[in-house]
Amino acid sequence: MTIRVLLADDQALLRATFRILIDSCADLEVVAEASDGAEAVELTRVHRPDIVLMDIRMPGTDGLTATATLCADPELSATRVLILTTFETEDYVAQALRAGASGFLGKDVTADTLLAGLRTVASGEALLSPVATRSLITRFLLAPAPDTHLAAPERLADLTVREREVMALAAEGRSNAEIAEDLTLSPLTVRTHIHRAMTKLDARDRAQLVVIAYQTGLVRATPPA
Repeated sequence: MTIRVLLADDQALLRATFRILIDSCADLEVVAEASDGAEAVELTRVHRPDIVLMDIRMPGTDGLTATATLCADPELSATRVLILTTFETEDYVAQALRAGASGFLGKDVTADTLLAGLRTVASGEALLSPVATRSLITRFLLAPAPDTHLAAPERLADLTVREREVMALAAEGRSNAEIAEDLTLSPLTVRTHIHRAMTKLDARDRAQLVVIAYQTGLVRATPPA
């Protein structure tokens, strides 16, 4: 099945470059381009892409506002947002994750990394690297926004002991293979536990599951090195 992508970036040259790269793959297709957040929201509602590759800093409606709008719309629950950013804008990425983005990439990524990232997010996983994202997530949770409401621990009541255990390890940045090794399970079993936890907690993807793990106190944030 072809993964349908919408590009949202105010730089026409960059959009053109991404389009050429993405359209060169048999399993990927660019269905629309937007030059700002408002247009991205409008075109997403028209084309219903699988992924919106979203820049943060755009004139008019920025990528953060657009991400929040898209992720809050139940009719667009099948569409995931992959943020384009740099590590110098960690606070923006944190806001995007709170809004429901499925992950992030730096604009200096290689072509292979970009394509792999799109496929990862389209598969329902989150683009959360074990090292970089662990630092990013803990920083935003150690210094939450003033209007951030932590999730009640009772929200985890429906999870089994094993689901909590797997969720906690995922929140620490462990991959499915690493979790499987730690708990002496198969990677498929770990994936099943992750998806069951996502379903019970109404999490869009692994990224949101990680945020819930920290916000409910299942995992405690520690200062990054």
